[in-house]
Amino acid sequence: MPQPALRPFLPTDTPILAAIFTASIAELTSDDYSGDQQAAWASAVEDEAAFGKRLAGQLTLIASLQNSPVGFASLKGADHIDLLYVHPSATLRGVAALLCDALEKLAGARGATKLTVDASDNAQEFFLKRGYVATQRNTLTIGDEWLANTTMTKTLAATGAPGAAT
Repeated sequence: MPQPALRPFLPTDTPILAAIFTASIAELTSDDYSGDQQAAWASAVEDEAAFGKRLAGQLTLIASLQNSPVGFASLKGADHIDLLYVHPSATLRGVAALLCDALEKLAGARGATKLTVDASDNAQEFFLKRGYVATQRNTLTIGDEWLANTTMTKTLAATGAPGAAT
């Protein structure tokens, strides 16, 4: 089985990442969110230019299998995972873990001592298994729909500056 590879986001990736975003919501969240909630959530990519600008304004990584993007994640600032989505056809293949590992390392390299994420209900178990702790329940409104998520935090391992004596 091929292993996923990582690369940085390019503006030309925006359409395929928008498709991954909507497919992930449509196929992986129906146990936790209604159809109307899913549609409201997926509307975040209707303005593809704005979505691309959001991705370009953050540290965004693409996970690919055999050179085809299958997932992406973005780090907002030094210490917040803003987006983490995997195409349904690529779940349970280590894609989300690879993306999250990379963001955790990059956040630590940027000086972050903790990392936060606003995890959807279906993503909470993934983050719990990675050592994140639920700290706050949130409700957000998109159009006429409300969606719930949970802010989760992980304390990052202390790392010395590169080249520092240990």
